[in-house]
Amino acid sequence: MKKTINCPQCGKTVIWDIAQRHRPFCSERCKMQDLAQWATESYRIPETTQETDSNKESSE
Repeated sequence: MKKTINCPQCGKTVIWDIAQRHRPFCSERCKMQDLAQWATESYRIPETTQETDSNKESSE
């Protein structure tokens, strides 16, 4: 039985298989869109307020 997942970019159902060239994406287009978001730094880990507050205290 083959596993199915959703494309992380568009949500389309994709069969998880070695023959699928673009996995976990459904197509080259979705793969390139994801790469573009990384390149433009659209994906970021948000800062927590606790870290920001402790950094302010240590620099004063």
